[in-house]
Amino acid sequence: MDKQGDVPEVQGILDSCRNELARRIVGQHEMLNGLLTALIAGGHILLEGVPGLAKTLAVKSLADITGLVFKRIQFTPDLLPADLTGTLVWEQATGTFSVRRGPVFANLILADEINRAPAKVQSALLEAMEEHQVTIGETTYPLPDPFFVLATQNPIEHEGTYTLPEAELDRFLLKLLIRYPNAEEEIRILNFAASRSGHAAENSRNSPGTALSPVLEPGALEALRSAADSVFIDERIAAYIVSVVAASRPLGPRPQAAKPVAPGVPALMPGNPAEKAVREGLYRYIAFGASPRGSIALYRCSRIQALFEGRPFVIPEDVKAVALPVLRHRIVLSYEAEADGLDADAVISRLLTFVPIP
Repeated sequence: MDKQGDVPEVQGILDSCRNELARRIVGQHEMLNGLLTALIAGGHILLEGVPGLAKTLAVKSLADITGLVFKRIQFTPDLLPADLTGTLVWEQATGTFSVRRGPVFANLILADEINRAPAKVQSALLEAMEEHQVTIGETTYPLPDPFFVLATQNPIEHEGTYTLPEAELDRFLLKLLIRYPNAEEEIRILNFAASRSGHAAENSRNSPGTALSPVLEPGALEALRSAADSVFIDERIAAYIVSVVAASRPLGPRPQAAKPVAPGVPALMPGNPAEKAVREGLYRYIAFGASPRGSIALYRCSRIQALFEGRPFVIPEDVKAVALPVLRHRIVLSYEAEADGLDADAVISRLLTFVPIP
């Protein structure tokens, strides 16, 4: 941040957002911080969790505090690209085609159970996510600005689902794993449900209920983005980010010892962080590593994490704090990892121990 006086203002906006969301969402701090991170960074989010953990409610609540145009799309196996993007409609009176825009023309899109749609629908969504545009007929139409996709998927139900393409997964800034609430949080959920009567109590976890104030309107959101852009990130931290991502790649060049960036300035990243991973046999668990898009996402999210902590500069702990949600969907594991009971989080956590901290 340019001036120290900006810190209280930024923290005030963030506290207002968290307090407003907490009026509907009990706990789930990791998910709420991830939603705010993606909103500030202008990226998309993949939410994965079993039913009943307030994924849909959280997205609806985020739309309410931003005042953005919100649309929910239920993905099903019979969904067509036109159901998402829109189509051309023949007008009998004029003898011409007119464009009927689909639900994707909104600021905030909830793609519910995204892995239930076939590949052709995923391709249409991929254009919208990457290019912020859709093609209907022979004409390309820009999507509203800002534009965010928040997709949900159920990790325990596989019948009638499709594996998301790696190219589409890479377009998500973060993948958030939604955990079960702890005992104290679940008691608060029960008390909240008990405070409502009859049919409303039964559906309190699925209905927005409490009205939220739009505390993150365009002006406040722009202030957060400007503050994140002004967070300082040292050359050595940038090299650390590159080393973390490069260490995830079993193929191609390993991260080598860095050379001094200028006379009298020490090397950015001493040593080879991949050597220990090779010795430990970790690369047999990784089929493909993260792309440079992962480095960019880690760079952006690290600055926002520092902003959340009230610091005008990034430290290695900020990088580590966001490494799992940034990289877990960008690393393709081998069959050996599944056989040995290792998931992406376990592999990334071990990789982080191999990369020297600047």
